[in-house]
Amino acid sequence: MYVGVAAYSEEPGKQLVEKSYLFLGELRSRCCDVRLVVGGYWGLMRYVVDKALDLGFTVVILPPVEREHVGFPERAIVIRTGLTFRARSVSLARTSDVLVVLGGGAGSLQELVTAHVEGKPVYVLVGTGYPTDVVETWPEYLDDRMLAPLKKVRDPVELARQVCDELRRRGYQG
Repeated sequence: MYVGVAAYSEEPGKQLVEKSYLFLGELRSRCCDVRLVVGGYWGLMRYVVDKALDLGFTVVILPPVEREHVGFPERAIVIRTGLTFRARSVSLARTSDVLVVLGGGAGSLQELVTAHVEGKPVYVLVGTGYPTDVVETWPEYLDDRMLAPLKKVRDPVELARQVCDELRRRGYQG
């Protein structure tokens, strides 16, 4: 199964990096063979990718065409789709069985909404101090179609637990 990670594209604060590491550590212990999908290798995404690779995750990077030249870790699977930033976000959401938002800006919000309309459950780490915290006031379902739930969690360890539970509900065996 694929866990998409939407994350801040600029240099993150130390506290957000630490929360991301706690999430990844718990995810690894509970769902050890899931694959992570991210949209690049800069900002918080870089920290997530490096830590995930250190923990033994398979990591797939879908960089936008504007940043396909960035140096990527050898152990990551990099798919150069030729898509722009926004189009790449659609691919990230569609590839994911579950999308996790670890704190971010407008791009992460786009990925969140896209995942929802694609019927993918979305789990958001809130209380980060980043623009994605706005979802804390949003309903669990973004419209009356109730395509997929939007879950908001403050604790990164609990976030990983809930994501693994969701994956198991979707048929994950690991």
